[in-house]
Amino acid sequence: MSEDKGMKDKAKGLKDKVVGDAKDKFGKATDDKGKQVEGKAQKAKGEVEDKAGDAKKKLSE
Repeated sequence: MSEDKGMKDKAKGLKDKVVGDAKDKFGKATDDKGKQVEGKAQKAKGEVEDKAGDAKKKLSE
C-alpha cells in the first residue's frame, strides 16, 4: 500500500514538474514574469512530491 502511495506521489511530482516547466518557458517566451514564477513554484512542488515518493518507497522496503 505505501509503495502504491509512493508511486502516486512520484507521478504527481512528474506531472507538476512537466507542467511547471511548460509554464516557465511560456512565461519566458511571452515576457510574463508572473507565469514564470508560477511555473518555477510548480516545478519545485513537483521535486518535493518526487522526493516524498522516493522516501515512501524506501520506507516500504
